[in-house]
Amino acid sequence: MSRIGKLPIDLPSGVSVKVSDKNDVTVKGPKGELSLEVDPDITLAQEDGVLTVARPTDQKRHRAMHGLYRSLLANMVQGVNEGYTKELELIGVGYAATMQGELLELRLGYSHPIFFVAPPGVTLTAANKGKQIFVTVTGADKQMVGQVAAKIRGLRPPEPYKGKGIRYTTETVRRKAGKTAGR
Repeated sequence: MSRIGKLPIDLPSGVSVKVSDKNDVTVKGPKGELSLEVDPDITLAQEDGVLTVARPTDQKRHRAMHGLYRSLLANMVQGVNEGYTKELELIGVGYAATMQGELLELRLGYSHPIFFVAPPGVTLTAANKGKQIFVTVTGADKQMVGQVAAKIRGLRPPEPYKGKGIRYTTETVRRKAGKTAGR
């Protein structure tokens, strides 16, 4: 039995789960609404505020899907209840991030500013705390929040010599020694 798949998913108050006859799952909560199409072999049961995921056989395919769908559903429940957040830090002279309505303007040392539009369901905020510049990505969909944060980070990844670039606040960049003077 999958150790992850057999764990029940507790549904907090304010979160409702609807499972259609075609195994389409819709999770609604205070932070939004998410939906997922679950494989027809996987069975879902909801009773007393607990959602359980079960598989029909011990085939390798069913074992893999068992844990996968349980994790995806647990992430959906947490996302619509609490939401997900990724925080990025801009490090570099002249780097700046400002919000213009729903548009994020980034100045990252290129000859032009970069404008970034967040997809629906994701919110971007930019904040200056002293000399540090932070961009926060929030939303209910864990995959979408991570994807948007990765795209922003990819605009100027941190480099190992001076440490300049965009990095996650939890990320550590291994620094390299620069050139040494010859004789």
